Amino acid sequence: MLTVRNLSTYYGPVQALRNVSLHIGRGEIVCLIGANGAGKSTLMFTIMGVVKPSSGEILFEGKPIQELDPPAIVSQGISLVPEGRQIFYPLTVEENLELGAYQRFKREPKDSILADMENVYELFPRLKERRKQLAGTLSGGEQQMLAIGRAFMARPKLLMLDEPSLGLAPKLVDSILEAIKTLNEKGLTILLVEQNARKALELAHRGYVLETGRIVLQGRTEELAADEDVRRAYLGKDYRKFID
Repeated sequence: MLTVRNLSTYYGPVQALRNVSLHIGRGEIVCLIGANGAGKSTLMFTIMGVVKPSSGEILFEGKPIQELDPPAIVSQGISLVPEGRQIFYPLTVEENLELGAYQRFKREPKDSILADMENVYELFPRLKERRKQLAGTLSGGEQQMLAIGRAFMARPKLLMLDEPSLGLAPKLVDSILEAIKTLNEKGLTILLVEQNARKALELAHRGYVLETGRIVLQGRTEELAADEDVRRAYLGKDYRKFID
């Protein structure tokens, strides 16, 4: 579905991505793990068209998209849930969800959009309870649910999530990751950036390890979890429990 070939990206004189290549097959969850500053968010922003690459190619369903702007990339079928959620705080939950479908209002009947909103409420019942509540008054976990729901409202083929568990209590982390698993089981392809490497490797089918802008390891998640360097660097001092 998505193929990235030899992608390099700069912020001014600083090279953030160095000849990155990866692929995501239809129906997969693929995770990116790496330290802060490794280039994970930059890769997502480059795929999304927010940052333009200096070289390389991004193919989505066989078509190059690296020259497109973000609205055009959304229309191709890619949505991003950015780190920090970036929801519209002065608007209600319902209004945020409607904005997620803004391109669809031009070409689809409203009933179709309302049906997807009900799907979001089924996935996150708390949002239905708070649908008339201002987004800025939601808890951190509820805001993350809303950010995912808003991205879903664009009806993407590929959903990219940047640190969805950041700053959440453990129970909410499990709830968010379970929702991501449910979306995948319903056919949605997912690219997941997650600093909680343990959770990411449990959830994903395959993964890539990004260090200083380069892909240094890739493989099925069970292979990465068994790699001694990955276990030491990303799974913590009790990493042996991960595969016991």
